[in-house]
Amino acid sequence: MPITFPGGVYPTMLTPFTENNKVDYNSLGKLIDWYLEQGSDGLFAVCQSSEMFYLSLAERVKIAKFVKEHAGSKCPVVCSGHISYSLDDQAEEIEEIANTGVDAVILVTNRLATASESDDAWIENLSKLMDKIPKDICLGFYECPYPYKRVMTPKTVRFCADSGRFYFLKDTCCDAAMIKERLSITNGSKMKIFNANTATLLQTLQYGAAGYSGVMANFQTREYKWLYKNYKEKAESANEVSSFLTLSSFIEAHLYPAIAKHCLMEKGILATDRCRTCDAAQLTPTNIAEYKQLLFLTNAIDQKFGI
Repeated sequence: MPITFPGGVYPTMLTPFTENNKVDYNSLGKLIDWYLEQGSDGLFAVCQSSEMFYLSLAERVKIAKFVKEHAGSKCPVVCSGHISYSLDDQAEEIEEIANTGVDAVILVTNRLATASESDDAWIENLSKLMDKIPKDICLGFYECPYPYKRVMTPKTVRFCADSGRFYFLKDTCCDAAMIKERLSITNGSKMKIFNANTATLLQTLQYGAAGYSGVMANFQTREYKWLYKNYKEKAESANEVSSFLTLSSFIEAHLYPAIAKHCLMEKGILATDRCRTCDAAQLTPTNIAEYKQLLFLTNAIDQKFGI
């Protein structure tokens, strides 16, 4: 039975690895608990932050199942892992992920057409894909930047909203006016829009966006949750917190996800900062110092606003 996804904060989950480069399920359990303790309203598993392009299908399926079972009824879990090129392979991975019990399977916009192909080709391929999978699978979309970023157009957003099959959009367009248009298109549909971009988040929450789903929830989940809960009643304070979070988000450019894993390792949540997408050993003393100063300022913001 399709669920209604609550608004709020949906962290794009990391995948912990052991020193032997295996998925570390002990750390993954601790990470899920930490997300929930910090106020997460949902979890986005097996996404780019999870290094999904570097996970086998068996690993993607096992992670999805573990996250859903560990989270239980505490929050909804949406999950991607949609990385294949052929529609038949995509249908297989979608069904395998769906069978883990996650609440929605999130498709990746760039898997359905090349960068040079039209919206019509994209819609045609999506229609074929939907015909290949059970109609009771709740779906969503993610404008994943890798290997190329395909931003949805009004035409493709409308198609998805009108289909009744889509419940979730992780929006990475980074354009408040575009998100406002998308909200108008999806109004009254099942499809909710979660902004991944901090700089436009406050404005789009005011427009009616459902919440935040981005990488910085791996650093500042509580602060994003505070912004989501208080942007209406505490507008002046929300503007200050939003500005701080926007500047904080520049840390993402410093060897992510290794920097996030290192932070969580220092908190005792992850056992290692090992990644498959990059070498955590390349983190510099300056990178670590920047994180520690970010932590200091975050604590100061928390004290100032009672977060």
